Amino acid sequence: MHTPTPNRYSLTPSRRSGRSGLILPAVSLGLWHNFGGNALRDNSRAMLTTAFDLGVFHFDLANNYGPPPGSAEETLGAILRSDLMLFRDELIISTKAGYTMWPGPHGDRGSRKYLLASLDQSLRRMGLDYVDIFYHHRPDPDTPLEESMLALDQAVRSGKAIYAAISNYPADLARAAAKILRELKTPFVLHQPSYSMLNRWIEDGLLDAAGDEGFGVIAFSPLAQGVLSGKYMDGIPADSRAGKGNPFLANRINPAHVEATRRLLPIAQARGQSLAQLALAWALRDTRVTSVLIGASSPAQIAENAAAANNTVFTAEELAAIETALRG
Repeated sequence: MHTPTPNRYSLTPSRRSGRSGLILPAVSLGLWHNFGGNALRDNSRAMLTTAFDLGVFHFDLANNYGPPPGSAEETLGAILRSDLMLFRDELIISTKAGYTMWPGPHGDRGSRKYLLASLDQSLRRMGLDYVDIFYHHRPDPDTPLEESMLALDQAVRSGKAIYAAISNYPADLARAAAKILRELKTPFVLHQPSYSMLNRWIEDGLLDAAGDEGFGVIAFSPLAQGVLSGKYMDGIPADSRAGKGNPFLANRINPAHVEATRRLLPIAQARGQSLAQLALAWALRDTRVTSVLIGASSPAQIAENAAAANNTVFTAEELAAIETALRG
């Protein structure tokens, strides 16, 4: 059983999620990659315990994280049992359902049948009685929004989740979901969209919806799949996930974006930050953003990224310089 660092909650700042009682670390750990069935268990364990030691007490999953799908939840479950289950009440563990998990019409999307069955499967894989946050992972245009939100409501009322959340919803649907859940008196606390210096769609309405409706925003891909870490400035490293033939990542490495990172680097250095820290701090500059989700392949990477939360204030001159660098 792991013995955590006593001062862990003083190392990474926390933020309230909208107008709820839920508080999250400003940097959270996502298990989208590097925690699947092909990952080294010792490294996965080291990353999770390092994160907890740094005050990063939120671990974010989905039913399809791996590969293969489901294996990231299994990895977390094994490490909870071996190292962290004594601290379950300190941890925030989230999972999602919305993408394909099993054959047939109810193994995907947003039906009540799929969402509740998927949550049961996720709990079994992790060996948990409940998750803290259960998300609908993406909107389903073929299922009434009320049905998907009623499924989240049932997950909470059954005790299998404490809070309800959504991901990848546009602003208008997020407002509609918030209205339904408010009428049901279901605690709706988070929206998880993609957001980074290179992907700013949430600034066109979704952040305003969060402020108006009282839910928090937790940004995934704040480093734009690693581009804003600077690791692609000199080409794609052979040992990176993109270099190993991951088409999802390789196809998203835009040369213009890589060039922008070169212009951003001096700004980061002047602030005493790495490029990745600058990008994470920039995403956290807006208080409507509760947390940013980082991926990681090593404990050192988690430590570097978590430190970004300690310097999220920008001068007007720095923000103007960033805008100029992004425009080129």
